[in-house]
Amino acid sequence: MKYRSAFDIIGPVMIGPSSSHTAGAARIGRVARTLFNRLPKKAVISLYGSFAKTYKGHGTDVAIVGGLLDFDTFDERIPKSLELAAEAGMEIIFSVEDMVPEHPNTVRINLYDENGEIEVVGISIGGGTIEITELNSFKLKLSGEHPAILVVHNDQFGVISAVTKIFANHEINIGHMEVSRKEKGKMALMVIEVDQKINQEVIGEIEKVPNVTQIIRMVD
Repeated sequence: MKYRSAFDIIGPVMIGPSSSHTAGAARIGRVARTLFNRLPKKAVISLYGSFAKTYKGHGTDVAIVGGLLDFDTFDERIPKSLELAAEAGMEIIFSVEDMVPEHPNTVRINLYDENGEIEVVGISIGGGTIEITELNSFKLKLSGEHPAILVVHNDQFGVISAVTKIFANHEINIGHMEVSRKEKGKMALMVIEVDQKINQEVIGEIEKVPNVTQIIRMVD
């Protein structure tokens, strides 16, 4: 495995004890919270592989919930996140799964409230680095470390080129992009990570592209 910098090996500033099981878990929870865009009323957290075996001892449970509360990896409230979630009215259910995942540190997070639900699958790949690998059954690869948008759209000719042209017009460089769909001509998803902030003007232009149905903005 290649690391982008020494900090990927050393790990981030964090509440311990483990960069992969604690910091990475908190980051996955926080990305799930960002994608949901609000505090959920209920969270079902399904743990696989190493996460399932050691989640209490390594603080994976409190880290994920801390992320759902929008706490960063170094937030001193993380050890008390279960109590804080209960105080905030969030129901938390942990499920230990026997299925062997592709990656040993895998979690599936289902978030719910009266306005909707979302399913996020993430993996912690070491040093606090993560990848979001599924969103509502769409396969993707999202690090959560760079400014990014997720564009939900109808799978129609010209949508992808129209969106990328907007980035080009604003001189925003795309560092990573992928497109997935469940069925030809149906709902599709663009994941676009860029090298600089995505301002509201860009978002507004993308919203006007025909067949774009939803935009989720990640890190600014």
